[in-house]
Amino acid sequence: MPYENLDDEAVHRRTPAGRTRDRLRHVASPIVKPLPPELFVPHGTNAEMRWEAMRGVGYHVPNDRFFVRSHTSTPIIDAATWRLELHGSGLSAPGSLGYEDLLALPSVTMDAAIECAGNGRSFFGAQQGRPTSGTPWRLGGIGVARWRGARLATVLRRAGLTPDAVDVMPRGLDAEYVAGGVNHGRVRRPIPVSKALKDVILAYEMNGRPLPPDHGHPVRLVVPSWIGLASIKWVGDIEVSTSPLSSPWNTDFYRMFGEAYPPEGGDPLTAQGIRSAFELSWEATLTAGRPHVLHGRSWSGNGRITGVEVSFDGGSAWRPAQLRGSHVVSAWTRWHVTWHPRRSGPHTLLARASDETGAVQPLRTPHNEYGYLFDGVVRHPVTVVND
Repeated sequence: MPYENLDDEAVHRRTPAGRTRDRLRHVASPIVKPLPPELFVPHGTNAEMRWEAMRGVGYHVPNDRFFVRSHTSTPIIDAATWRLELHGSGLSAPGSLGYEDLLALPSVTMDAAIECAGNGRSFFGAQQGRPTSGTPWRLGGIGVARWRGARLATVLRRAGLTPDAVDVMPRGLDAEYVAGGVNHGRVRRPIPVSKALKDVILAYEMNGRPLPPDHGHPVRLVVPSWIGLASIKWVGDIEVSTSPLSSPWNTDFYRMFGEAYPPEGGDPLTAQGIRSAFELSWEATLTAGRPHVLHGRSWSGNGRITGVEVSFDGGSAWRPAQLRGSHVVSAWTRWHVTWHPRRSGPHTLLARASDETGAVQPLRTPHNEYGYLFDGVVRHPVTVVND
């Protein structure tokens, strides 16, 4: 592989503000792509997918309606000048590779969900009466795409991954994140070598096309089944270490804090939980006296979805939904159920999933200060009207 050899001093000079950094720019708006209101709910630097926009679309979320989660703003990076720097004590042959070098490696394709750890955060307040800080996502902070790229394992081994390496920390090329007067630097977060070698890819395609700017162009990580933060966008360098690595994104953020957790916080978040969503607008209007086929999707970071139950009366009675299509561990499962409402007025729809580990969505989620990993059954309001 045509790595460019780098000594440790050169890596130090180039990683924070090197050649790639000098040849990118940031746009005036934090998000590049259009955000039509029928597709998205904007949240500053983030944009939430509207679930009703997925009805009849297919298994994968099209690039133009895939949700956006960014800490700062989308950088515009020239793939021709992009380089990935590989450095650290866990590599015997540190170096760098360019975009064409990456494309020349054997590729893999996978269906995988990217989901914000705060997806569902608003329901801590709306359903459980205890609001939390952070972007008030409902359930639109998730998307499944078909990703293509090179295995991270291939890249690391070609850079001389040592047997005693323990952590891998990718870092993005987006702007440094400043919050509360503190500069936390560029987004970065370690993952164990075991996970890096198992199924992580350096993706350069999304649904058969080069990555769009908002989704990591030219290259991002895809870390299947883990919280979205682990899938670093616009990756520019990767440190591999023989000792544990840390960053604010696994010490100060993306851990559970609150009365149910130790004072120092829970362990850094890894796998996503289990959730379900209707492909239906919030507070949708349906007509009484005729059948409605309701569609939805369920997913779990721990295994395949094995069943989904739906309630039309707020949880008093449940009936099974029919699963259909792909049952991919790292993505989601589609389902549908028929409802024939007889009574007009407000109704509450619920959907709860179970996965192959035996996990079932709970009715409530223990509170945590940042509102992470809400997996409670969501109460979806609809109104039934007479024809």
